[in-house]
Amino acid sequence: MVTQITSFGRSGLYDWMMQRISALVLSVYSIFLIGYLLLNPDLTYEQWSGLFETTSMRIFSLLTLLSIGIHSWIGLWSISTDYIKSTGVRFFFQSLCGLVMFIYVVWGIQVLWGL
Repeated sequence: MVTQITSFGRSGLYDWMMQRISALVLSVYSIFLIGYLLLNPDLTYEQWSGLFETTSMRIFSLLTLLSIGIHSWIGLWSISTDYIKSTGVRFFFQSLCGLVMFIYVVWGIQVLWGL
């Protein structure tokens, strides 16, 4: 059995499940935000800021931020293993993607929690 060191999960089934769960979280978050914007046509900065000051919304946004990282990593890993045949180039691409995703997640946490 061949194992992939750069895969997100332990198996293809695990990656598939994480991809589907993260897609569900992203969908629910998007629907919630679209619904909130539609139900509040005269939205003010204070209302928008108040929404994101609640702990539940911060946790929901953090879960969404992590889901973006997981979803994009699995997708880019799949694409890179399918289409980039050179091991060195593929490793560089995956390393760069991982670094960028890490930076975005840390930056998002700082913005979200005001750290």
